[in-house]
Amino acid sequence: MLPLAISLPGPDEARQAARQELAKPAYEKAKPPLTYRVITWVLNKLSELLDKATASVPGGRVGLLLIALLVLALLAVVVVRLRPALRSQRSEQLFDAGRVLTADSHRRRAEQAAARGDYAEAVRERLRAVVRELEQRGLLDMRPGRTADEVAREAGTAVPTLAEPLRRGATVFDEVWYGGRTADASSYAVLVELDRQVTATRLVVA
Repeated sequence: MLPLAISLPGPDEARQAARQELAKPAYEKAKPPLTYRVITWVLNKLSELLDKATASVPGGRVGLLLIALLVLALLAVVVVRLRPALRSQRSEQLFDAGRVLTADSHRRRAEQAAARGDYAEAVRERLRAVVRELEQRGLLDMRPGRTADEVAREAGTAVPTLAEPLRRGATVFDEVWYGGRTADASSYAVLVELDRQVTATRLVVA
C-alpha cells in the first residue's frame, strides 16, 4: 500500500496557524500579569546595564558601589558649599512685603521675641529697627528689597564710624537666618548694641 502524500504548509500558512493557536484563551490565561512582565523587563535591563558597568570598573560591583558613594559625597559637598549662593535674592531681603512699621515698633517686636526666647526673630526685628532708624533719619532711602549686607555697605560708607558695628550686625543676621546658626542672647546683644550706637550717633546727611 502506498503512503499517503503529506502536503506541508508554506511559511505564511505556518505563521498564520501559529498566531491562531497562540490566540486561544488557554495561552492568554497562562501569561504572567502585565505589571509583572513590565517589572521583569525593567529589572533585566538594569541588570544588563550593571553588568556592562561592572565589567569596565576595577573591583566589579564593589568598585562601582565605592565610586557611586564617592560621587554622592562630592555632590553633598558641592550643595553645602553653594547653598548660600543659591539662595534667591528675595529670601535675603530684610523686610517682607506688607505694612511699614516704625523703628520703635520693630524694637518692641524684638523685645517681645527675646522675652519669649525667640532670639532668631529678635535678631531680625532689631536689625529692622536699625534700618528704619537710618531711613527715618534720612541716611538711607526706603527700599524694601534691600538686604542686610547692602545696609551695612551703604550706611557704613556714609557713616564710617558705624561701618564695623553694621558689618557685625549683618553678619550675625546672615548666620542666623541663612547660615543655620542657632541664635541666643549673645546674638541678640550684638544687634541691641548696634541699635544703641546708631541712635547715639549724630547722622549728617550730605
